[in-house]
Amino acid sequence: MNGSVEPDERLARTDHPAALDPTALANECQLRTTRRSGPGGQNRNKVETAVILIHGPTGLCAQASERRSQAENRAVALKRLRLELALAVRRPIESSAARPYAPSPLWLSRCPGGRIVANPRHDDFPALLAEALDVFYASAFDPKIAAQALQCSPSQLIRFLKEAPRAMSCINKERRQNGLHSLK
Repeated sequence: MNGSVEPDERLARTDHPAALDPTALANECQLRTTRRSGPGGQNRNKVETAVILIHGPTGLCAQASERRSQAENRAVALKRLRLELALAVRRPIESSAARPYAPSPLWLSRCPGGRIVANPRHDDFPALLAEALDVFYASAFDPKIAAQALQCSPSQLIRFLKEAPRAMSCINKERRQNGLHSLK
């Protein structure tokens, strides 16, 4: 991805930040609260229920203010941050002919028999998307190579990536810049 965030050394040695559990991810973030105007009554207008999360290692930001409670907005902001991390942070994938890429246990649990089973609203979706994008980028944007590494079919992989339109947009932009046709 152009403009993608390069992870710091600590991230390079661990799992993708989008795969962190919410508590661990929140510990890596600076939390700010604020008031937002709009519908929701006095609680929304007088209490700092809006939440802004800034991920320390990458500087990525996510916010939520549509809920009435700060706790609910914090949960929504964390989910949005995980998706932003999945889209922006690329981890290097190390594989070779002698040691091919091995999908994560999470990926394998969501890809039984080569069929990807993942709902974009599920908590696992950002981690799965991050892994698919990491492999896709490492395979020079070739869906056949990426799908083989992820143990699914190219059509399954493309269908999964279409669940995140921004991911497909970035992939197609990179493919065009490399002289390849856009994926549909």
